[in-house]
Amino acid sequence: MTDVTGASVDVLHTLFRSDQGGHEQVVLCQDRASGLKAVIAIHSTALGPALGGTRFHPYATEAAAVADALNLARGMSYKNALAGLEHGGGKAVIIGDPETLKSEELLLAYGRFVESLGGRYVTACDVGTYVADMDVVARETRWATGRSPENGGAGDSSVLTAYGVFQGMRASAHHLWGSPSLSGRLVGVAGVGKVGHHLVNHLIQDGAEVVVTDVREESVRRIQAKYPQVTAVADTAALIRIEGLDIYAPCALGGALGDDTVPVLTAKVVCGAANNQLAHPGVEKDLSDRSILYAPDYVVNAGGVIQVADELHGFDFDRCKAKAARIYDTTLEIFARANEEGVPPAVAADRIAEQRMAEARRP
Repeated sequence: MTDVTGASVDVLHTLFRSDQGGHEQVVLCQDRASGLKAVIAIHSTALGPALGGTRFHPYATEAAAVADALNLARGMSYKNALAGLEHGGGKAVIIGDPETLKSEELLLAYGRFVESLGGRYVTACDVGTYVADMDVVARETRWATGRSPENGGAGDSSVLTAYGVFQGMRASAHHLWGSPSLSGRLVGVAGVGKVGHHLVNHLIQDGAEVVVTDVREESVRRIQAKYPQVTAVADTAALIRIEGLDIYAPCALGGALGDDTVPVLTAKVVCGAANNQLAHPGVEKDLSDRSILYAPDYVVNAGGVIQVADELHGFDFDRCKAKAARIYDTTLEIFARANEEGVPPAVAADRIAEQRMAEARRP
């Protein structure tokens, strides 16, 4: 961020002056020997140490990486608050292509930066990082979760992430159609990777009809090999236009709901695992104006963070699954408050989370 008259000014404005800012701490990390360039953003520690994953992504600019870290960290504060965790929100991004840049030396260097924060930030997996990576990071810091069972961790958190999204779908169905069953409902899943393929499993078991798409053909083939009844379409643009679609589940990267997608979306419900699905402020109102029920992403995809938080205290899968099941009740609570206050569900969810954080700050 050397251009103080350009993109860096935008980032600083976001951090200090905008409604999207308010972060407690942002750390820029660099280890030239390994090629590490990373950003660790701590949004809030009101409820406890900041908890959030590490994203490894080839950002176009350093400013874009910082902006993403700020946005993701803020979202984690809200997610952790509504998940009932004793954690604030944080996020880290490593700049670069994980396919070419990731190395043991880089991950160890990153672990040292996490350790230097003294427990204010607890990391885990995110896009571009995996359980094996957290095992390496944990060699330099005790504040790494999402590790393998062989290294004292809970393993892949995508299982409970998908389970939580499924609970959010059940709540959406109950609110809209009077029954939590998804039997006979047509559900479109965009992205059937780490989380999406587990979600498809829940949907099939509950009797839903499922159509999928993914940029990776092998991911689609894997799903259809297991469930021949699942159909596939070429891309997300085709998926969201399917006539009779009941539920749209974005399960890849963020920004799935925007000015180009909401007007043509045929689904009556949006409930998926992807983070930051709303491309910009105001999309939540656009969805509401079209009578599309939106289950806020950071509410329904909290199963994974529930799992990694539990890892700090000695992981128990049944205990975590019980906590993730409460996403059903939390989602219904949000829909009820949205109706009472005449606001979109995303606004109602924010208000509940902000209330919990504000109460935690009081002496």
